[in-house]
Amino acid sequence: MSTIASPEEDLRTPVVARPRPAVRVPSDALARAARRTGLTLGSLVVLVAAWEWGSRAYDVPFLFPGPLAVAESLADNLADGTLAASTGASLWRIVAGFVLGSVAGVVVGLVLGASRVASGMAAPFVTFFRFVPPLAWFGPVLVWFGAGETSKVLLIVYTSLFVVALNTIEGSTKLPQDLSRMAGVAGASWWQRMFWVTLPASVPYIVAGARVALGNAFMTVVSAEMLGASAGLGVMVNNGMTSTNVPDVFTAILVLGVAGLVCDRLFVLAVNTFGRRFRGQQTVDVA
Repeated sequence: MSTIASPEEDLRTPVVARPRPAVRVPSDALARAARRTGLTLGSLVVLVAAWEWGSRAYDVPFLFPGPLAVAESLADNLADGTLAASTGASLWRIVAGFVLGSVAGVVVGLVLGASRVASGMAAPFVTFFRFVPPLAWFGPVLVWFGAGETSKVLLIVYTSLFVVALNTIEGSTKLPQDLSRMAGVAGASWWQRMFWVTLPASVPYIVAGARVALGNAFMTVVSAEMLGASAGLGVMVNNGMTSTNVPDVFTAILVLGVAGLVCDRLFVLAVNTFGRRFRGQQTVDVA
């Protein structure tokens, strides 16, 4: 007897649909998310409690205000629009300087990293300027460019450019030479090899340098805004110290830190979302 079913038998055989398994969110993922949320909230509670305790222990609210006094200052500055204008002005300078400095750093790093001789000669100068703080350039920048927006943005460009350039040089020099030679044999020009081979291979290094540059931009904006700015978080800090309004100073510091945290998280999200195409070469995951 044949064990092979005929087409007629197959048609008569009822087809039983198998139930699809329910999609469940892993319990360990939920536990990790809950644990991270709990740790974050717990650390905030501890920080505010320590802040309140330190203010009471110092017992000079005029010089070391507590959380309630800073919250009142925050509400007042929000109500009259000062905080929104200051935050917007500072963020504009940070973004402009960071983007211009990062793009310039990538270009400089790729050009210098294309030649091992050039990178070896230029890397010490890039490192030299990276260790010269922006404060040292206040006098020359003020004389050369005045007290307008250009000088403030240029100081942030300066603090962003060299760290990105140094990381880009590092990434481009780690590129296997065989890849560039193969692209040249295939007829790619120098610029095509730079754009399609060297740049993608250097992305993890560029990302690491850009994240450091973003932090440098936030640290520089307060000092840069002391060059005659009319609005900005640095102006709030300066005016608060001049008028001995310390809660305003704490408010500006608090907003600056929160804005920096948000920008850093957005940067990490953008890297982990749009950088997946480069994971086959090197990881670009950022924590």
